[in-house]
Amino acid sequence: MTLTELRYIVSLAQERHFGRAAERCCVSQPTLSVAVKKLEEELGVPLFERSKSSVQPTPVGERIVSQAQKVLEEVQGISELAHAGRDQLKATLKIGAIYTVGPYLYPHLVPAIRDLAREMPLYLEENLTEVLREKLHRGELDAIVIALPFEEADVLVRPLFDEPFVMLLPSGHEWDGQATVDPQDLHQTRLLMLGEGHCFRDQVVETCPGLQRRESGALITEGGSLETIRHMVAGGLGASVIPQSAAVGLQESPELHLKAFDPVPSRTLALAWRASFPRPKAIEVLLQSILQCREPFLDGRP
Repeated sequence: MTLTELRYIVSLAQERHFGRAAERCCVSQPTLSVAVKKLEEELGVPLFERSKSSVQPTPVGERIVSQAQKVLEEVQGISELAHAGRDQLKATLKIGAIYTVGPYLYPHLVPAIRDLAREMPLYLEENLTEVLREKLHRGELDAIVIALPFEEADVLVRPLFDEPFVMLLPSGHEWDGQATVDPQDLHQTRLLMLGEGHCFRDQVVETCPGLQRRESGALITEGGSLETIRHMVAGGLGASVIPQSAAVGLQESPELHLKAFDPVPSRTLALAWRASFPRPKAIEVLLQSILQCREPFLDGRP
């Protein structure tokens, strides 16, 4: 049994396809297939059920793949420890952020990190919370910026700051003349929101009680991103709730009007990283940098 064979079965279990798993491992499909078969013969049990249309782990295969993943994580930890022993701020730092944070954080975060750790390469990714959670767990990301609540075994979570929500209205909306908007009234307007899977959608529903009693047809979940929703609001298709960071610069748009809430709903952003991550200096630089560039998330309110 080799580490290469363990990487093969983990990739195959995740991809459920020999061709994609082979491509992911940078080997030919026959090479991967022969190696998996050899490991099954060595262990004396089938690890995968194969058919013309799919590949899936057997019950015992699922347990072995899970253990293989842990072994690979430990091996990666050895490599990271070696890097950390040389210089914690020279190895690549892999950062993830949820879709409703990344576009507004990264342009400020990269130069802030460069000021503190000029030689540290960065890898940046945006994704859904659950995808970021899995990638953090597998060691594919070192730290992620998410919204609370967030719980994961063997992961440290540091709250960063609270970001308020604001109301985005199309020009001529009936609420244009109001100084503020009451979250309890959101069920009274046609609302554009992100689709299922986006945590910001859930946060808006949870923090704006009026949505719990929305009338039929009052809610549209058409937008795949906040940028898409902004254009839909500008086109007069409805109003929306957005985080403060997404509102920066919109005050000058004649098609869009921003209104503050009263009371103000908000979300708490946080940084999460594996407790075993062996580069605490890199995490400290990341924390400092995020806190230095939090202004778009807090200021410029309507």
